[in-house]
Amino acid sequence: MRRIHDAHVAVPGLAVVEVAAADDATAFAVQALLGARCAIAPADRTTREPGEPGVRLRCFVNLHPEPDS
Repeated sequence: MRRIHDAHVAVPGLAVVEVAAADDATAFAVQALLGARCAIAPADRTTREPGEPGVRLRCFVNLHPEPDS
């Protein structure tokens, strides 16, 4: 996976979440749960490390409440 940069977590309320799961379906289900609770920049694919079990997924989370419309 790419390196996490300071800009990804520059202010309180921003976070990077890495999910380690047995399979793609589980990793994307976790991402969907996060997306239902807060704003995220979703991942479109998982990654696999050769010789390691399972998959990894990274998404970027913004916990700031959305302004009223």
